[in-house]
Amino acid sequence: MVRCPAAKGYGMIKLRDLTKYYQTGVLKTFVLRNINLDVEEGEFLTIMGPSGAGKSTLLHILGMLDTASSGEYYFYDQEVHRLTERRLSDLHKNCIGFVFQSYHLIDDLTVYENLETPLLYKKVKGAERKAKICDMLDRFQIVGKKDLFPNQLSGGQQQKVAIARAVIMSPKLILADEPTGNMNTREGKEIMDMFRDLNNNGTTIIQVTHSEVNASYGKRTIHLLDGWIQK
Repeated sequence: MVRCPAAKGYGMIKLRDLTKYYQTGVLKTFVLRNINLDVEEGEFLTIMGPSGAGKSTLLHILGMLDTASSGEYYFYDQEVHRLTERRLSDLHKNCIGFVFQSYHLIDDLTVYENLETPLLYKKVKGAERKAKICDMLDRFQIVGKKDLFPNQLSGGQQQKVAIARAVIMSPKLILADEPTGNMNTREGKEIMDMFRDLNNNGTTIIQVTHSEVNASYGKRTIHLLDGWIQK
C-alpha cells in the first residue's frame, strides 16, 4: 500500500508540459496542451474557463482518475506519470478526496453506511470507525440524517455527506468539480464555507467552478481556454 508522502520540502503538485489528447486514426483531439502548474500545500486554487476548456479533465488527472498523454506530474516526491495503475489507485485513495457535482453517494446505503464505506476499504477497526463517523456526523451537522438514504435528503444535505465522506480519511488534497452546481444560493454558501474551514485547517483544495462567487473563496485562480492556461 502506498502511503501519502510527507512534504519534505517538495511542493505538493508540479505539472510539466502536461498534454492530453484522444486519438482516432491519425487525428488527435487535444483537451489539454502543455500545462505547467505548481500547487503548494495549503493552497485553495480555483480553475475556471468555459465548457470544453479542459477543466474537469485536468481535475481528473490531478486526482489520478485519468492519465495524461504526455508530460510529467509530480505529487510531492512521487513521479505520478511513471506509476502503475495499482500504485496510482493506492496513492489516490490515501491522499485525495474527490467531491463531484452529482454527489456520487451509494443510493442503497444510509448516510452512516456511506461514510463507513472508505473506512471499511482501509480496514479501520470497529471502534475507531464508529468514532470517525460520529465526528463527521457532528462536524457537518447531519447527526439526525444518519439513518436516511440519499434520496431522502436535499441536494445540500447530500453534498454535505459527500464532503464528509471525502474528508473522513483526512486527505491532504480535496478536488471539487462544480460542487455547488445543483444547489440553491443558501446551500451553495454552506458548502463553500465548509471548504474554506477545511482549507483554514490545512487541507489543500482545488476546485473547478463557473461561479465567480465560489472562486472568491480561493486564494488563486487560473483560467483555461481550449486546453491552454491563459497567461
